[in-house]
Amino acid sequence: MSEGLPPSEVPGDDRSELLEFVQALRAAIEWQAATGTTGLPRDPDAKRRVQAEAAADPHGRTAERGGLSGHDPHGERDTSPLEGALGRPAIERAPAVLDRDPAPPLSVTESALSELTPAERPARRAPTAVGTLPVVRVAEGASLEELQATVAACRACGLCERRTQTVFSRGTGKSGLCFVGEGPGADEDLQGAPFVGAAGQLLDRMIAAMGIERDDVYVANIVKCRPPENRKPLPEEMSLCVPYLHRQLELVAPTVIVALGATALEGLLGKTGGITRHRGRFSLYRGKIAVMPTFHPAYLLRQPSAKREVWSDLQEVLRHMGRPLKPAQP
Repeated sequence: MSEGLPPSEVPGDDRSELLEFVQALRAAIEWQAATGTTGLPRDPDAKRRVQAEAAADPHGRTAERGGLSGHDPHGERDTSPLEGALGRPAIERAPAVLDRDPAPPLSVTESALSELTPAERPARRAPTAVGTLPVVRVAEGASLEELQATVAACRACGLCERRTQTVFSRGTGKSGLCFVGEGPGADEDLQGAPFVGAAGQLLDRMIAAMGIERDDVYVANIVKCRPPENRKPLPEEMSLCVPYLHRQLELVAPTVIVALGATALEGLLGKTGGITRHRGRFSLYRGKIAVMPTFHPAYLLRQPSAKREVWSDLQEVLRHMGRPLKPAQP
């Protein structure tokens, strides 16, 4: 008799199995969104294990109820142990759910946050249902001044909880050159301007060596609030904040954007795989603005030998802008 058993233990209750499957699927999708994974883990022994468990259980149930570890050995489609119970594949490929547009980004799961130290974790916020995260909308026609005021009041993600102030931009951009970095550090958080610490001083020397005035260059970041302990911004934080940068670039209309580091390149163009793979080769932002990826000045402080490569990249930027090349390296 099933009386008194919890719903998940009632024999033959397909609704409970379906509920478990939906919960597992939701966790898998959230994990993929948080980590950037584009597929489900493949386990070559899964089919053999599931068949053995099914043979040992006359009711055709498996020990991994609601799991997503099943795998077609020919690699044609992903299956799950629930296929036998429901009579069909549970899901063809989870990434298709993530590729739908314009679905907002998914929330970060506890499993992803558990890999961070307590100091690195975002501030604790009230739980948000999947698909209901706030969406940053920039008012059409907003000026840079109006946009800066909107950013100063933004509380879309957990980074706002620990900031001293937001960091919007510096410079006019009238030279046609724009530098985009990752996010504010401790000095930037205190002063409210990007690239004012040691890495910023090196960036200033690079700009001077290019023969351009510091204030004629527009400088901004992917995120406007300092991540704890200067960690990389989480995917959720980047996706919520980057619409502000898109509007900044629309208004400034630079000739060339220099992406400083892998996070800047990912935020601008969605390219991943590390900055070394992409640096030194132009790409297009929104099909019209040249983007030159190169190393972040903070990396150069740790690896001064990489300055030669960065200077080569900046020479290409000068050539693209029609400016005279400068032989001196900062």
